[in-house]
Amino acid sequence: MHSEEFAQIDFYQGAALLRSPYHNKGSAFPPEEREAFKLHGLLPPNVQTLDEQVQRAYQQYSSRADALAKNTFMTSMKEQNEVLYYKLIQEHLKEMFSVIYTPTEGDAIQNFSRLFRQPEGCFLNIFDRERVYDNMAQWGAADDIDYVVVTDGEEILGIGDQGVGGILISVAKLVLTTLCAGVHPARTLPVVLDCGTDNHQLLNDELYLGLRRPRIRGKEYDDFVDTEDFGLSNARRILDEYSTQIPCFNDDIQGTGCITLAAIMAGLHVSKLRLTDMRLVVFGSGSAGTGIADQVRDAIATESGKSEEEAAKQIWCVDKPGLLLKSQGEDLTEGQRLFARDDSDWEGKNHKDLLSIVRETKPHVLIGTSTKPKTFTEEVVKEMAKHVERPIILPLSNPTRLHEADPKDIVEWTEGKGLIATGSPFPPVKYNGKEYEIGRLMASTQSHADRVPMMLIEGCYRLAECNNSCAFPGIGLGAVLSRTRLLTKTQLVAAVKALAAQSPALKDPNKGLVPDVTNVREISVQIAKAVIKTAVEEGLATEKGIPEDDGDLEEWVREQMWEPKYRPLVRVEKEGASSFAKGEAGMGGTKREAK
Repeated sequence: MHSEEFAQIDFYQGAALLRSPYHNKGSAFPPEEREAFKLHGLLPPNVQTLDEQVQRAYQQYSSRADALAKNTFMTSMKEQNEVLYYKLIQEHLKEMFSVIYTPTEGDAIQNFSRLFRQPEGCFLNIFDRERVYDNMAQWGAADDIDYVVVTDGEEILGIGDQGVGGILISVAKLVLTTLCAGVHPARTLPVVLDCGTDNHQLLNDELYLGLRRPRIRGKEYDDFVDTEDFGLSNARRILDEYSTQIPCFNDDIQGTGCITLAAIMAGLHVSKLRLTDMRLVVFGSGSAGTGIADQVRDAIATESGKSEEEAAKQIWCVDKPGLLLKSQGEDLTEGQRLFARDDSDWEGKNHKDLLSIVRETKPHVLIGTSTKPKTFTEEVVKEMAKHVERPIILPLSNPTRLHEADPKDIVEWTEGKGLIATGSPFPPVKYNGKEYEIGRLMASTQSHADRVPMMLIEGCYRLAECNNSCAFPGIGLGAVLSRTRLLTKTQLVAAVKALAAQSPALKDPNKGLVPDVTNVREISVQIAKAVIKTAVEEGLATEKGIPEDDGDLEEWVREQMWEPKYRPLVRVEKEGASSFAKGEAGMGGTKREAK
């Protein structure tokens, strides 16, 4: 591992250094650096520590009136001092998670053009395709970026088409990748593809910053895009095309599937039920719902040796028309078609409403990704509870106002037997005179030929927030460190098993199905290890010198995870700086080590 613990910079000094968010230390610049970089007179004389800065910043954060104001404050801090930004969140992660990500980030995205102060990330315009390579080159060469999150802004956090404001979801997911998995922030790139918008409110807003025209689709779109939070009609098709070419991952499809499957595995452990015997109903068969179905099907096939077609027979997918049936033909998306049922199996049976489907299929697991609030009614939940001892019910739609059911109601309707995980935070649940806290999971990315960036294309009635952020950072870290040529289904199943192994319910059936947010970096280490080991076994890892021993591999992973701390600054000429130091300075041309 690289032993350098300082950052070398050449051209920043004085006010320019204070305006560089990656280098700026504010009041924590020590005397020798104030002298070397001509900072005297630009800062108050008292030198403070990072911990003291965190204390002051937290007081400022706490004084903000509401969650959106807190989100805006944190965005401003990130633009001024990245190390302080990440350290502050790291110290208060459980409290701040819902502010920097869902649900508050959804509000920030909706208000992007009105709250806009300073650009962050790469904005690619579909009408400037000839400039794409030049625009991307401003962020460095292929060796300079490890992890890219790209969106076209069409389907964002359950709030629909947000156009160019979608850049904020790319930014937020990369923030979580750094916080949760230690991927170096200077080696990540958020991207938005501006293809127009079909959001009439945005089109009629004179302050809207994106292309004010309807979305462009068809071949012109296909020639332009990659993948992350794309519309349902595009996400699956794009993922299928690129997953055999580069290490790419669609968080809406695969990330949601991974974290949900981990929660299901933990719930099945509590229920003493095997995955291969489970029956699952997915309510809401968009890209997230079918992504969950995909992951469950793949896991069943892996565990049982069944074909994917046979494994899919344990899953019933429901969407707006009701149960997915083969007779729906061209109305089905590519992802839905895999789970469509034979019409003959449902002849004479009601397949239009959820209650009838639950009554007929008697599922062990019911998942909601519909964004249709209150659709898991008392009648539906009680019908499910009639047939299984410990119903596993996962209302995953976000933000909170779109959940299919309130966890408090599910607990009451199942008389405390329901095993529950949610997609957004909820307050503690009271039942039979006791109060139980809802656990929050951070659950929803070589020569030029072999250094392709990872592409991310979300008794005791203790609940868990089932959010993708516990899954995709560790998967991305494993892909980055192994330099895997592809991110395969086998790697994702290994990641899910590593995540499920961290479930508190495995040690105590009365604990949450999924780990708490405070343990997320440790979870990411274990997920990264699983991805790396599987990539090596598949012959896809291109990184040299990956340790074979489990203990050595874990240490190797930990050593390369970036931590928010101030590095001493040393003034050198650019030509004399090491590749590692250039990476610390965000100047490109670095090796991968992030310590």
